[in-house]
Amino acid sequence: MSGGEEKKPEGEGDEQPKKKKLSGKTLVLFILAPLLLLGGGGAGAYFMLFANKHDEHADEHAAEKKEDKKAPKAMVFYNLPELLVNLNGQGRRSSFLKISLSLELDDANDIPRIEAVLPRIVDAFQTYLRELRPEDLRGSAGLYRLREELLARVNTSAQPAKVNDVLFKEMLIQ
Repeated sequence: MSGGEEKKPEGEGDEQPKKKKLSGKTLVLFILAPLLLLGGGGAGAYFMLFANKHDEHADEHAAEKKEDKKAPKAMVFYNLPELLVNLNGQGRRSSFLKISLSLELDDANDIPRIEAVLPRIVDAFQTYLRELRPEDLRGSAGLYRLREELLARVNTSAQPAKVNDVLFKEMLIQ
């Protein structure tokens, strides 16, 4: 034990430097944050470089849509036969409804489809109209409800043809 070596009691001199674990804050600050910055920068560069190709296609598509909006589609109207029905009334006196309607269609090719199911459409209208009372048809709210009901019935009957609107040409309640 000569030679400058001192004997140390056990456990005191055998210490090795301990490795420090990375704390959560350090991990986020020095590892995750730079990775996110690199990923974000890469994504930004990708979109900057390749966005021009996508924009060209989007511009062409937008130009086509503008052309479609500039030239409105020619609406087609189909006149239904005049309907005359007695209304559901409570009194001794009968009330009648005489109505002329027109259907608004997108495509003239739907006219043969409408004509093929015309008896079904007229039947659906007749059965609905016969249940109405004169009070149901008063005012703009009554006409709005009537239009919506007739539109729903004609679209159900005329599938696959699509009717956009039911237009009143003449309506007389007597």
